[in-house]
Amino acid sequence: MHHAILHEERLPHAPAAQAQAVTETAAPQTLPAVGGDLLRFTTAGSVDDGKSTLIGRLLYDSKAIFEDQLEAITLASRRRGDEGVDLALLTDGLRAEREQGITIDVAYRYFATPKRKFIIADTPGHIQYTRNMVTGASTADLAIILVDAEKGVVTQSRRHAFLASLLQIPHILVAINKMDLVDYSRSVYEAIVQEFTAFASKLSIRDLTYIPISALRGDNVVHTSAAMPWYQGSSLLHHLEHVSVAGSRNLIDFRFPVQMALRPNREFRGFAGQVASGSITPGEEIAVLPSGRTSRVRSILAAGDAAEEAIQGDSIVLTLEDEIDISRGDMIVRRRNLPQAADRLECALCWLAEEPLKRERAYLLQHTTRHVQAYVSKLAYRIDVDTLHRVPATTLQLNEIGRAVISTAQPLYFDPYVINRATGSFILIDPSTNNTVAAGMIRRAAQELEEVAPQAVARPRAANVVWEESTISRERREAQHGHAGAVLWFTGLSGAGKSTVARLLEERLYARGCHTFRLDGDNVRHGLNGDLGFSAADRQENIRRVAEVARLAFDHGQIVICTFISPYQADRNLARSRLPEGRFLEIWVKCDLDVCKRRDPKGLYARAERGEIAEFTGVSAPYEPPAAPELVVETDVESPEAIVERILAELERRGLISYAAAGGAFI
Repeated sequence: MHHAILHEERLPHAPAAQAQAVTETAAPQTLPAVGGDLLRFTTAGSVDDGKSTLIGRLLYDSKAIFEDQLEAITLASRRRGDEGVDLALLTDGLRAEREQGITIDVAYRYFATPKRKFIIADTPGHIQYTRNMVTGASTADLAIILVDAEKGVVTQSRRHAFLASLLQIPHILVAINKMDLVDYSRSVYEAIVQEFTAFASKLSIRDLTYIPISALRGDNVVHTSAAMPWYQGSSLLHHLEHVSVAGSRNLIDFRFPVQMALRPNREFRGFAGQVASGSITPGEEIAVLPSGRTSRVRSILAAGDAAEEAIQGDSIVLTLEDEIDISRGDMIVRRRNLPQAADRLECALCWLAEEPLKRERAYLLQHTTRHVQAYVSKLAYRIDVDTLHRVPATTLQLNEIGRAVISTAQPLYFDPYVINRATGSFILIDPSTNNTVAAGMIRRAAQELEEVAPQAVARPRAANVVWEESTISRERREAQHGHAGAVLWFTGLSGAGKSTVARLLEERLYARGCHTFRLDGDNVRHGLNGDLGFSAADRQENIRRVAEVARLAFDHGQIVICTFISPYQADRNLARSRLPEGRFLEIWVKCDLDVCKRRDPKGLYARAERGEIAEFTGVSAPYEPPAAPELVVETDVESPEAIVERILAELERRGLISYAAAGGAFI
């Protein structure tokens, strides 16, 4: 399956002096530069609604096909026994499609009129090909949804309207086709308009237009029809030529994903890519993400020549005033207009693969030119696209759409899809097959969605037991120890350095006379939790038990140091809920996954990648980074000694290791 689902490739330019039509059955290889004279549109409808015939009529009547193409489809029509020319064959690009009389993939075509250039994505109408519509419509400026005048608004009509709304296609044109079969009835047309409008009112559709047509006879396709004098609107082609697309594109937020760094000689250093949105001119201040380094644009090169400005869709090379280390996957933006950054993203997810979504599986996420490892850490629900109802779900099957939270190994720099489709979209790739398995539209950072109240986490309790209070209170023990009790919860990937930092911290606290108690992930599995595996349920039980032991040690005035991968935020919230406010410190030991794999102190990553260890965090099981930790330390940037100094300073700042008599309490 082609990877460029939401991220376009390019389709060769046609000669300016003549119209040209090109058929492709995969994603197009080269697209003309984006501008006001180019319209991308997609077609969708139920089986036999006439999508391919409409496009064929559009090309035929606008004289956008060559004589040899016309001759070829004429011969093909005769072989099939058709009396006339079957114009649908212009877009049915595969021999199998022609033999079966159906369209089974996305056919891309390019043509032009004196007023505008067009790229068409003809997508199948079958319910099982929702993924193809997502592919074809993901970059469209306009969607043509065909409705059969005889059948009216059907389930697939609603499905296509929902998908067009989900993909934020700015303009929707409902072409009510086969009007010739209902005697060009105005009442039939108006009834369909009324029904479709009622459904569309539930969706987020910006611009909705209706045109009655007959693709077979050519009514209102290129030329207005005398058969429907009651219709006073424009023809379909006229609408396509004049609909405004500039207003629907993001021309404000400059986003330039770097495809490659160019260094042909020692005197030149440039950065090549395509402007995803916005515009830029020489002399403007820019910032490079993720490094945060700043500079100014020295020059813009387009096709080897200097340019005074680059806008959305332009393929350019930028040179900067300063020497900055920039590579593929970095993003250049305006210094004072930054995208959002997050490693947990709330998104709409359309599943494109035959194999269903696996929550415990690691996928490769492609966002603009950046690739990062990712997991579907939460599936909130599946959307029934026929009824728009939310349905509880534990997975997504082929063509299903759901609301999910994606956790990534490294932060993504994005804009919400609703304001920037280029930086608000992504695809998921199965790293074992290199196939695209899902397309996603980012709504926002996930921490804005989820606010879990730790106090609300239920605490299991056995029957017929009574809690025995100690005769020596925690406060008395803290006074004797000279420090407060607390739980320091170190979380992070295997190999991040949790245990290294924790051991050094324990030594420093011991040297200061502090009473410590350390709980290590491996150690508790030798005895207390030796009966547990590594499934999500067993991981949850592992953390629950540890949290209870940590609470008991805390009640004895100890500083409890816990080092656990603890990959799920909900489990860490449960541990937090066992402690009073201010006595639980979540410390995220952050480290790049590739660094963890290179360290691999126990050889676990290598074994997991060979398939010898199932459900291993970072390879075949997800890790949810903390949403709001008390402290973030980066072991691939800072030394353990420096990190321990930071932790000690934080404990002192909070008054946990600095006792002051104030009525027997720590302040």
